Amino acid sequence: MADVDYEIRGRAGLITLNRPKALNALSLGMVRTLTQVLLEWSEHSGIDLVAIRGMGKDPSAPSGSAPFGAFCAGGDIRFFHQAALAGDPALEDFFTEEYALNHLVHRFPKPYLVFMDGIVMGGGMGIAGHGAAHSLRIATERTKMAMPETAIGLFPDVGGGWFLARCPGRIGEYLALTGQVIDGAAAMAAGLADGVVASADLPGLWDALAIQGTRGLANLRTRAAATPDTQLTPHREAIDHFFGLPDVPSIVQALESATGDWAHETATVLRKRSPLMLHVVLQQVRRARDMILADDLRLERGMVRHCFHLRPGTASETVEGIRALAVDKDHAPRWNPARIEDVTPAMVQAFFESPWPVHAHPLRALDEES
Repeated sequence: MADVDYEIRGRAGLITLNRPKALNALSLGMVRTLTQVLLEWSEHSGIDLVAIRGMGKDPSAPSGSAPFGAFCAGGDIRFFHQAALAGDPALEDFFTEEYALNHLVHRFPKPYLVFMDGIVMGGGMGIAGHGAAHSLRIATERTKMAMPETAIGLFPDVGGGWFLARCPGRIGEYLALTGQVIDGAAAMAAGLADGVVASADLPGLWDALAIQGTRGLANLRTRAAATPDTQLTPHREAIDHFFGLPDVPSIVQALESATGDWAHETATVLRKRSPLMLHVVLQQVRRARDMILADDLRLERGMVRHCFHLRPGTASETVEGIRALAVDKDHAPRWNPARIEDVTPAMVQAFFESPWPVHAHPLRALDEES
């Protein structure tokens, strides 16, 4: 069985990520298949819209039907770890081709529907359309959305700087630094989803797209509703205050000095993340506010190379973070520096220096209109 299934039914192009045991984490092969299919379908006269979903792991689902339940958990971090230690050039190919795919999705010329049921994290957000005018991002009551990269010594890539920077207020900084998991209602409040439907309705809605085409799309837009957000909205004033402070030490110290459980719990989470990458990520999101997506992806391509090459091998903050979470699973990363207060401006600035001249950048061909 292929890791990406795709078919044309009626006038709809339908894509299913089919790697359920890995929560549909993206491999290089999956990135290449998605890119090839979307390029072909972008010019296919028989296709009016494209929809994408993830195969879940529910063993009780009817035979032959996708149970949904998981969209995409991100990139395959075990592969990142192995490739970084082995010096495998496929690691470079993965990020170059994944980011080019993110841009392709954002600029896709036809309606692009994403069923964000279950886990939607990291690279899953990268193929979710970034809220382009043609996209429709559907969440459910089972949605678990996050950009949790600071927990593995990485940063919210796949255009994360760009789309998080466009969240209301300082929600982007909050989600980027903490890696907080949010539900479908909160995703709408953050501007990261366009509507919420009941997960039980997904199979019928999916089938209707093939039968009804753009009429089914219009019905889905009408049906997708906003639901009350109990995760972000009650804390908006605090989020905007604390995560609008000028730097990471100021944010953490203010949270630790504040009263209330939310502030203390948030500070505790930040103290567990990579101190170095917290500083990098705050700058990343704030720089991206003034960027088009193509330029943000070029910036992030350089940043992710630095994650594996500024300190190669086991010295890499990212390699260490993945080791602790997914390889040895001791959940005790040895961050370097170990404290937020010990990160220097020079350490942070190094991530924003491009490894390549403009003419040799691996994403130089991305068009400037975004």
